[in-house]
Amino acid sequence: MNKILLTIVISVVLSACANNKSIYHWGQYESLLYKSYHVPGEGTPDIQIVQLEQDIEKAKSLGKKTPPGLYAHLGFMYASVGNSSLAMEALEMEKSLFPESTVLIDGMINRSLKNAEGNK
Repeated sequence: MNKILLTIVISVVLSACANNKSIYHWGQYESLLYKSYHVPGEGTPDIQIVQLEQDIEKAKSLGKKTPPGLYAHLGFMYASVGNSSLAMEALEMEKSLFPESTVLIDGMINRSLKNAEGNK
């Protein structure tokens, strides 16, 4: 009886994980995050921007959503190459897709504005 119960629990957990993964098109996003922290020189901002933009287009073509954080990460990459207008667009898109991120994103925007004013 315990083996049957264990099998059912494992099946439910695995199917839940599989279903959650299919909601979003993750593309290269997870591997880009990994590389940015563990192999920093390998994922330059320019490379990440291209790959994230491709992931967004692929998600659209598949009719899937982009995962939480993708647009915020893209905004950070745009900002790191000096493209503040595209950075703001990406950050605003993150907020519109995931309203629960508003406090975090607004904090990022406010800090970046303060840093920009301090560098004048």
